[in-house]
Amino acid sequence: MSNKTLQLLRNVITYLLLTIVSLVIIGPFLWMLTTSLKDQNKIFLFPPQWIPKPIVWSNYSDVFTTQPHFLLYYANSLYIAILVTIGTCIVGALAGFSFAKLQFPLKNVFFLILLSGMMIPNEVTIIPNFIWFSKLGLVNNHFPLIIPPMLGAGGIFGVFLLRQFYITIPKDLDEAAEIDGSTPWQTFWRIMVPMAAPAFATLAIFTFLNSWEDFLDPLIYLSSDRLFTLPIAMKLFTDMAGTDWHLLMAASVMATVPLLLVFFFAQKKFIEGVATTGLK
Repeated sequence: MSNKTLQLLRNVITYLLLTIVSLVIIGPFLWMLTTSLKDQNKIFLFPPQWIPKPIVWSNYSDVFTTQPHFLLYYANSLYIAILVTIGTCIVGALAGFSFAKLQFPLKNVFFLILLSGMMIPNEVTIIPNFIWFSKLGLVNNHFPLIIPPMLGAGGIFGVFLLRQFYITIPKDLDEAAEIDGSTPWQTFWRIMVPMAAPAFATLAIFTFLNSWEDFLDPLIYLSSDRLFTLPIAMKLFTDMAGTDWHLLMAASVMATVPLLLVFFFAQKKFIEGVATTGLK
């Protein structure tokens, strides 16, 4: 067997395996999409009906009929996720630059103490935080869903990620900027921030995803239905009579759209940040 034949055989096997793995990964999403367009009585047919007959487009409008505040819940999740993402990137950028490029006493000790905060699960601190926010009168609003994630484990991860990226940038650039008269702030804003775009994209995707899918914190802190976020709204499609699967899947498809858009616009920088560890 010639080398070209062996190479062709390897390529065929590789693409076949990749296709199988891709189908397994995308299978749940396809089931969610097709279920959102099915009649409620045809959801659990066996074998599964992958192409709905008929296609029930009204499931999407029925979501807003069943839950009149669904658009408000959508807007709540969107602005919370955007604020958390922006805040986490700002905190990570400033603190990461400080730990990577600036010199101050006990810098490594403080960084280790900061990293230890990532080891504390959110479930351990949620009750003390709830008591604290209750005494401050900050329960039943979005404040506990925005500020703590910026400064908690998610914010610490941002500091760690950006610090590690800044470290890969040669000191020659810092020294050249200093010789040209740049202040630390100018070096940070004009050199470090543009070069860290792949790290920012990576952090933004993970932060937005975690905030968008957060269920426990809104469940603990929110009691007014007009303040609910999408994960809480999804639970409203289930009651004592059962689950409206066709409506739940339609709502889930709509809830997936922002995640796809965020990854679509940030994927180039995200892949670059994962694939590279230093300068080109």
